[in-house]
Amino acid sequence: MTFPARTSFLAAASVFGFASAAMAADPLETDGDKYKLRFENDRMRVLEYRDEPGQKTKQHHHPAFVLFALSPFKRTITLPDGKVLTREFKAGDMLQSGEQTHIGENVGDTPTHVIMIEMK
Repeated sequence: MTFPARTSFLAAASVFGFASAAMAADPLETDGDKYKLRFENDRMRVLEYRDEPGQKTKQHHHPAFVLFALSPFKRTITLPDGKVLTREFKAGDMLQSGEQTHIGENVGDTPTHVIMIEMK
């Protein structure tokens, strides 16, 4: 019996544990009400992100990125394995991160406003 290439890839991905990252959706698709594309070329993509206290994203994936906080905020990041990280930023703080699949939730009292530069 033969399987289409996509089916074989998905089966292999799940065996090796990277299906969630490989198949996670683009944040512009999952949360287009919060993420806006501001610039894109062959090396990077610049996104602006805004949300209000209590708002939560759907699971999505970012390649390696740099985040620049335009406002102070507090949020949780829930990883695919269930691990929850709490992050607090002041306006002007920066963060560099490797690729990441997560769900984000604004758990603070202020809106989130950031610029994210995703590397290609």
